[in-house]
Amino acid sequence: MGRELVAGLDLGTTSVKAVLFDLRGRLIAESEKMNTTYYPHAEWAEQDPWEIERSSVLAMKEVITKAGVQKDELRAVGISGAMHSIICVDDNADPLSNMLIWSDGRSSCQAEELMQSTGMDIYKKTGTPIHPMSPLLKLRWMKENDYVPYQKATYFMSMKAFLIQKWFGERVVDYSIASASGMFHVKTLDWDEDALAYAGVKRKQLAQIVPPTKVLPALKPNVAEEIGIDAQVPFVIGAADGQLANLGSGAISPGEVAVSVGTSGAIRQFMKGASVNDKHETFTYAFTDDTSIIGGATNNGGIVLQWLKDLFDFQGSHDELTDMAKKVDPGAAGIIFLPYVNGERAPLWNQNAKGNFYGLSIGHKKEHFIRAVLEGITFNIYQIGKSLEEIAGKPEKISVNGGLAKSPVWVQIMADIFGQNIHLSDTHHNAAWGAAWTALVGIGEVDSFEAIKENMPTEQIIQPNRENHNIYTGVYERYEKIVEDLSGNFRKS
Repeated sequence: MGRELVAGLDLGTTSVKAVLFDLRGRLIAESEKMNTTYYPHAEWAEQDPWEIERSSVLAMKEVITKAGVQKDELRAVGISGAMHSIICVDDNADPLSNMLIWSDGRSSCQAEELMQSTGMDIYKKTGTPIHPMSPLLKLRWMKENDYVPYQKATYFMSMKAFLIQKWFGERVVDYSIASASGMFHVKTLDWDEDALAYAGVKRKQLAQIVPPTKVLPALKPNVAEEIGIDAQVPFVIGAADGQLANLGSGAISPGEVAVSVGTSGAIRQFMKGASVNDKHETFTYAFTDDTSIIGGATNNGGIVLQWLKDLFDFQGSHDELTDMAKKVDPGAAGIIFLPYVNGERAPLWNQNAKGNFYGLSIGHKKEHFIRAVLEGITFNIYQIGKSLEEIAGKPEKISVNGGLAKSPVWVQIMADIFGQNIHLSDTHHNAAWGAAWTALVGIGEVDSFEAIKENMPTEQIIQPNRENHNIYTGVYERYEKIVEDLSGNFRKS
């Protein structure tokens, strides 16, 4: 009898990953293809959707070849996608423009203007913060700036919807990708008419909304042949990468929080229903008919360390950089760092936010700056987590994944700041495993999303140092006060 395998295809911003697992979540093979991001103007960030479609084919083909997958061994494939992308397409769903990705900031003025008018009304219905990342604001920018692809477009699609159209010939979008568009009502699970009117688009120009367990039509024969699989292998639509990273971490029950920190970062928690934070500090995105995910995403994760590494012209590895922080006690000898060097999403939702070092003195050295940066990144995540607590209560379990989670120094700082055990997964393919598990739910191979808890890779538990936690409690109070004092100065120059 052959192996029983399942795959997750993860359409990320940085790269496309195809990951092959057995049914218990053990990694069999993986392939990663890097994406090219173009910056044609200041604050613009675009990618070529055809490049990502090609990368998806090649990544799937490579992982099938690497693992020597035989006919009938691949049970299903689930799809994960990055949020907040938008493409203008014609009658044939061919792109009229590059894809605008989440980090495209051209709609900053539209975001500021909307927040001064009906922004909070739209936010309370959609759960999508009023921020340039949102396709709602990107479409409004297109409308106000006579963007030719917008004027000619028959449809508007996310990257994931574009891929599904090209591979399966169906125009559909899952709840969570639709929810992240800023045009989806999280209570009615339908497009919101007020948001559509603001964006200047019609319902028929957007895809049909479906649950994450929807099994797609048969894969087009030419795509199946190129990948090297049977066209009848079931593909399940899956969800957004944030929801699936939580699922793939086993953080799916109330009280279970997942933190992902790579280039950027996020802290998220599943909940029943769809409650929206009154203070505009967090997002609420739908997942299934009766569950949603709340959380906040930060622009400033590992990218801040890379910035510091470049600034110092540090020639060693990232591990060697973070290890220097061990020389310094918690609190970085008085330096407090606001990590907004790349603007900020949660908790400020202000693309004009700037980074700051507070409390510098002549005795500070490189290691103090490094420690302060690691602490500042973590304080920001902790602040977002405090907003989550107002809706969902104090977390009972915190799981961490992503590139920065490979740094023992940072993981210990996180445990000390949160004052809780940190559960560290052995794999960084959480979104792909979440997508693969959703595929198994979709084809009826497993009974529930919750059953993934019995099929998780092993994890390490990092315990907090109570003395350090007490120190950090006082430092965080100062951090929060500095954020409050300075955030009113972040204005578009």
